[in-house]
Amino acid sequence: MVKATDVLYYAVHFQELRSIIQWTTWHDPVHTRDPEKEDRSLQICFDFLDKTSRSFSSVIQELHPELLVPIALFYLILRGLDTIEDDMTIDLKEKDPLLRNFYKVVEQEGWNYDGNGPNEKDRQLLVHFQNVTEEFRKVKPEYREIIKDITHQMGDGMADYCANAEHNTNTVDTVADYDLYCHYVAGLVGNGLTRLFVESGLANPALLERQQLQESMGLFLQKTNIIRDIKEDFDDNRRFYPKEIWSKHVEKFEDLFDPKHKEAALNCSSEMVLNSIHHADQCLYYLAGLKEQSVFNFAAIPQCMAIATLELVFRNPNIFKKNVKITKGEACRIMMQSTQNLRLVCEVFKDYTRRIHRKNTPKDPNFLRISIACGKIEQFIESLFPSQDPKKIIGAQAAEAANQPASPAGTEAEIRAAKEAKQDTFYMFLTVFATIIIISLLMFFVAYLFGARFDLAIDEIRQGNIFRPSKGEANSVTNKPAHGEL
Repeated sequence: MVKATDVLYYAVHFQELRSIIQWTTWHDPVHTRDPEKEDRSLQICFDFLDKTSRSFSSVIQELHPELLVPIALFYLILRGLDTIEDDMTIDLKEKDPLLRNFYKVVEQEGWNYDGNGPNEKDRQLLVHFQNVTEEFRKVKPEYREIIKDITHQMGDGMADYCANAEHNTNTVDTVADYDLYCHYVAGLVGNGLTRLFVESGLANPALLERQQLQESMGLFLQKTNIIRDIKEDFDDNRRFYPKEIWSKHVEKFEDLFDPKHKEAALNCSSEMVLNSIHHADQCLYYLAGLKEQSVFNFAAIPQCMAIATLELVFRNPNIFKKNVKITKGEACRIMMQSTQNLRLVCEVFKDYTRRIHRKNTPKDPNFLRISIACGKIEQFIESLFPSQDPKKIIGAQAAEAANQPASPAGTEAEIRAAKEAKQDTFYMFLTVFATIIIISLLMFFVAYLFGARFDLAIDEIRQGNIFRPSKGEANSVTNKPAHGEL
């Protein structure tokens, strides 16, 4: 049911409404899942995928058939592991062996777990986890070994973190501790996905040698979520902001939520953003190594959402009051751009990076460092896709050298005759012209709503591409790769 507040919001934010219409009307998945060909246990797994992930479910279900089930199960296994780690009602003596041995039970027939607290949101996934283990045993052995290895490492890391949290109120003391935690819960995911991509033949094997790129893909998402979810985590008695950062700005962690310390809290959050944004250019570098379009979409959409979320939370006092999220309209616009090619993904990053730079203030102790970080991202994008077209520069220089004046529009007699004809017919055709203009504007308006790209047409006209290209030229364009590779 449509809410009245939504109607009012989109009446004011018309561009976002347009993006929603475009995405729902024109989005064509690269691959489509067919539930009718699936066993009942696999259908249940995808039902839990929909329930446990609002953002990842749709992109996972559009993956290449070779990776669809392995990555869906990989997500559910890690979600189950995370559900145990997050549950503060489970005693550490029970939680520790559960986390460390979770990689073993994922292949155990009939295994499930009902020890989570009644309020744990993903409790039912573990209660019916036997469906996941049943389908996991059907996956190719090469994929199973990768998933089990990542689950093993992540389980050990989570167990170590929980043991530390039991005796340390701050949970995360240093930036190094923060990076290590993010490595276990997200960086390892980047490593596991990369190994799956390469094993399936859908990514450049050179990515396996770029450990830092794999790590950054996970850390950029995790750190952005931690910054955004500070109020929710605080209410649940969890702290992920490292003391090394927040202690520079306030005496006690609780002071971040006190309006009296608003400026200090904003400076603290901006330093957290600075810590996260350092991974942005490496994420773009990683995306260049993905060969298949659905895999590219799967990796690119979350990264674009992350940079948009980072801009939303940057110097935003609302993050200390409630959980903030980008709007559905903005999310649809981002997904349209990030499911095409690397150039458009870079445009998304450039846009939001510039917004962060504009919001940056000299009052912030990290003003200069944030400006440099934003400039570094733009510089990297410029190295991939130079904004200056060499052909245009040469053409402009040649025209300037020729310095030929424009030919006159017509003779004086022709101008006088045209003026007389205009006076004779003006009143006769005024109504006709007005009617044509109104109808044309309505047609352009409808086309605009459904995603017509008039800017592309204008660019083509400016470049002199008025007539239809020859067959050879058309084939040369359509045969170009969708996005770059390493």
